[in-house]
Amino acid sequence: MTKPTKIKICGVTRPDDATLIATAGVDFIGLNFWPGSKRYLTIERAQAVAAAVRAAGAAQLVGVFVNAELEDIAAITREVALDVLQLHGDETREDVLAVARSTGRAVWKAIAVGRPSDLDRLDVWPVDAILLDAPTANRGGAGKVFDWSLVRNARRAYPARRFVLAGGLNPHNVGTAISEVAPWTVDVASGVESAPGIKDAAKVAAFIAEVRLHDPAPAPAREPEH
Repeated sequence: MTKPTKIKICGVTRPDDATLIATAGVDFIGLNFWPGSKRYLTIERAQAVAAAVRAAGAAQLVGVFVNAELEDIAAITREVALDVLQLHGDETREDVLAVARSTGRAVWKAIAVGRPSDLDRLDVWPVDAILLDAPTANRGGAGKVFDWSLVRNARRAYPARRFVLAGGLNPHNVGTAISEVAPWTVDVASGVESAPGIKDAAKVAAFIAEVRLHDPAPAPAREPEH
């Protein structure tokens, strides 16, 4: 049976936004711990956002890191009680293994997709999911779409992989993305914001509605034989 597309809202910076998003029933909420991001959170702020998520729903917390030290990742994971770790920098396979061993958490690796060769050897990554994003100077969150045909090719080449599609998604194009790519999860940040880190309730609701509208229909149940 076809499973519904999962939803990740990334770059959440305010407890009130976290409550609204978690209550809406999304699957993942992203907290950004890269100091270079417009959506960067201190540990104290992240703890407040995380508490709001936990109180409001069942969403898992995804910590976003860019070339961070292993000790820092492990410490933040403990202090914020993260569920998933998204490595969005130039981390190696060995870095990924070290993070997984040190934290015991699920790990996603982000890959910037600018040309077909960027998707070579995705099978080498020992991760729970591969996040595909547009190449940007700010490591995502720029609202830039890339060539989705490359994702379709990657899904055919690596059918066992879970793919998270990011990069320029919004309520107007996420339905097309699901129809064309059928990713495991769709990931949005700027596409549901009024300003960097400030989520727009109407855009969040519209994004979720579009995802649900375009989810692949489940296979019909078989009639019992008489």
